[in-house]
Amino acid sequence: MKMFYAHSTPDTSKQDWQLLSEHLSEVGRLAKKFAAVFGCGVENLADISGLLHDLGKYTDEFQRRLTGETLRVDHATAGAKLVVEKYQSLGYLLAYAIAGHHAGLANGVNGVNRTSLEDRLKSETYKLSEVWRSELNIPEQLPLPTRFHARQNRNFFQLAFLTRMLFSCLVDADFLDTEAFYLQAEGESNSRGEYPSLADLKPELDSFLSGFKDEGKPVNRRRREILQTVRCNAELDPGLFSLTVPTGGGKTLASLAFALDHALMHKLERVIYVIPFTSIVEQNAAVFRQALGKRGEGAVLEHHSAFIEDRSKDPEAREKLKLAMENWDAPIVVTTAVQFFESLFADRPSRCRKLHNIANSAVILDEAQTLPLKLLKPCVAALDELALNYRTSIVLCTATQPALHECDNVEDSFVGGFRNVRELAPNPEQLYRDFKRVSVRHIGVLDDEALTSMLLERKQALCIVNNRRHAKAVFESIRSEPGARHLSTLMCAKHRSQVLAQIRKDLKQGKPCRLVSTSLIEAGVDIDFPTVLRAEAGLDSIAQAAGRCNREGMLPADECEVLVFNPANEDWAPPVELEQFASVSRGVMRHHADPLSLAAIEDYFQHLYWRKEKELDAHDLLGLIASAGIKGLPFETLSSKFRLIESQQMPVIIPFDDIARKGLDALDYAEGCVGISRCLQPYIVQIPQVAYQALFDAGAIVAKAEERFEQQFVYLANMDLYDKECGLSWDNPTFIRAEKQVW
Repeated sequence: MKMFYAHSTPDTSKQDWQLLSEHLSEVGRLAKKFAAVFGCGVENLADISGLLHDLGKYTDEFQRRLTGETLRVDHATAGAKLVVEKYQSLGYLLAYAIAGHHAGLANGVNGVNRTSLEDRLKSETYKLSEVWRSELNIPEQLPLPTRFHARQNRNFFQLAFLTRMLFSCLVDADFLDTEAFYLQAEGESNSRGEYPSLADLKPELDSFLSGFKDEGKPVNRRRREILQTVRCNAELDPGLFSLTVPTGGGKTLASLAFALDHALMHKLERVIYVIPFTSIVEQNAAVFRQALGKRGEGAVLEHHSAFIEDRSKDPEAREKLKLAMENWDAPIVVTTAVQFFESLFADRPSRCRKLHNIANSAVILDEAQTLPLKLLKPCVAALDELALNYRTSIVLCTATQPALHECDNVEDSFVGGFRNVRELAPNPEQLYRDFKRVSVRHIGVLDDEALTSMLLERKQALCIVNNRRHAKAVFESIRSEPGARHLSTLMCAKHRSQVLAQIRKDLKQGKPCRLVSTSLIEAGVDIDFPTVLRAEAGLDSIAQAAGRCNREGMLPADECEVLVFNPANEDWAPPVELEQFASVSRGVMRHHADPLSLAAIEDYFQHLYWRKEKELDAHDLLGLIASAGIKGLPFETLSSKFRLIESQQMPVIIPFDDIARKGLDALDYAEGCVGISRCLQPYIVQIPQVAYQALFDAGAIVAKAEERFEQQFVYLANMDLYDKECGLSWDNPTFIRAEKQVW
C-alpha cells in the first residue's frame, strides 16, 4: 500500500518523514483532549476535525509537493467537503474549522478578503486516494453533544461560538504536533518547560497574605474580613460571580485569592486576569508575582498589545514566548480587555488558538463597568456562553457594578444579560457605608482660571480632567508653584512611576502637592489626596476618582471632598460619548443625596443602557449571526467589526534614562531580544498612527537596528520633544498637526 506523509525532512529516503495517518490521529487526540475540558460533550467533534483537517494530503499532488515540486495544493477543502456531505447541517461547524485551519475562519457566504466557505465547497479539489478510508476511522453519524445548554434567542451565536472553540482546539493541536515532529527530526527536545501548578502557588499566596497587619487602621481590618469572606466562597459551583467592593477595599488580591482557591476546588486549569487598561497590566502582574513568591516569576504571563514581539535570531526564545502568548498555557495570565474580547471574536489561527485554554478557567474581569458600550451586548453574550457551556467562572470585579442582570421584569432588565450572578463580597451595602471616606458634590461651571485658583487654595489636591490637552494647560498655569505635578499617558511608565513616588512622599510629609492628571490616575493607582477636583464624567469614573481621596480613611469623611465641575472652555469639550455619560451622571446626582451609593450607581447604569439601547451592539453583530443561519456564519466580518479600540496605537520607546539607552544600544549586538524587550517595556509611549507617521517623517522617531528587527524598536531620537514634567510634547509644529487630527 502506498505511504502518505504529512510532513517531510531533507532525507530523501523518507525514513524520518511523518506519516499522514499518525499526524491526523495525534491532532485528533490532542483536539479531543482540549475540548474535553469544556464539559459540554463536544470532544468527539474536535476529534473528527483533527482526523480530517489534512485529508487533502491523501493526494498524489500533495505528496509530490513534499518531494520538492512547486505545486500549490489546497489540502484543507477536501476534509471540509467530506464533513458537509457526510453530516449535513451540523457538519458545517466542522467545515468552517477544517477549511480555515491555515488561512483563518471565513464567512459562510460573501467572503471579504478570504474565499467564503460556500465557494470553497464548490471548488474543484484533487482526487483523494482511497487509502484514507483504511487509515482513518470516521464515524458514520455525527456524535452530538449531550450536555450542551441552549440559551433562548441565542442559538446561532452559540453555534458560532462553539465553531470558534473547536477551531481553537484544532489549530493548537495542529501547531503542537507539527512542531513536535520537526523538533524530533532535528534532534532537539521540546524546551517549552513546565509551569508551576496552581497547587504549587497556593502556599506562596497564603504566606504572602498572612503577612498583612492591621497597623491600627480600621480599613485594613475590613480588607482582611473581605478577603476571608471571598475565599470562603471559593467552594461555590463554577459560574457567574460579582465582587462588589469599594475602591481601596483590596479587590485585586481578594479576587486573585478567590480565583486560585476556586480553581483548585473545582479542578479549573488557570486564572485569567482581564484588565481594561494596558497601563496597569504590568503593575498588576508585578503585584501577582510578588504575592506568589519564589514561583511567581515563572507562573505569570503578561499578554498585551504594548509588548514588543520578539523577531530576533534566537529562535528558541522567540518561539517559547510566542507559544506562551498564543496559547495561554500558563497558570496565571494577565491580559487586557482588548486582547481577551477581540480573541473571542477573532478569525485568525494565531489569535484563536488560545481560546480553548479560556475554558475551564477562572476569569477575573477587573473594572467590569469599563466594557465598551458599542460592543457591550456581544461581550456579555460571550461571557455568558463561557460560563454556561465551557466551565468558566467569570468574576465581575468592580466598585461600581454595571446593571447587566436579566430578570423577568423587563423594565428593570438588561435583555440578554446575566442570570444567577452570585455576589462574593460580604454585604456590599454595608461595605459601602464602612468605606465611605468622602463627600461628593457638584460645584457647577469652572473656567480654567477658577480651577487654577481652587487648586492653589489647597496645599494638597488632585485635579482630573478628560483629555491630555486640558491637563497640560491646567498644569502650565501652576507649573511654577510648589508641588506642581502632571500625569498623562504621554509619559512613559517609568517616568510616571517616578512622579508617583515623589507625590506619595510629599503627601506623607505634608508638603505642597498639586497634581493635574488625566483619568489614568483612576486606573488602580494607590494614592491618597484630601481633595479631588473631577471634570464631569460618568458616575463610575467619579467613583474611581473618589477612590484617590482619603483612601486610607485617616481623615473624617466630611473633611474630604470630591468636587465635580463642568469645564467652561469649549476647547476642552469631551467627546460625544463621554458627554452622554456626564449627562446621565448629572441626572442621577440630582436625584440621589449620595451619588456614590449602590442605588445611585445602579440607577446610573440602568439609565445609561436605556438611553443607548441601540448602541450596545453598534454593528449589530448579534443580529448578523442570528440572521445568518448555520451555512452563513460571518466569522471574517465579525472579526473585522469587533474592535474595542478603533484607532491603532503605535509604541515609541523613550530613552528616558541610562537603562533605556543601554537597552537600545544592546539591540545592535544582542543575539536575542526577549530580555531587552521586557527591559524596554516601561519606556514605551503609545501614540495614534497618524502622529506616529508624522514624527517618523520628520525624523523625530527612528527604528533601532532596523536591518535586524525591521521597525519593531522605534525610539524617540529628538528628546527635545519629551518634556521632563509632561512627557511627549506637542509643541513641535509637525506634532501639532497630528495632535489636532486625533487627540
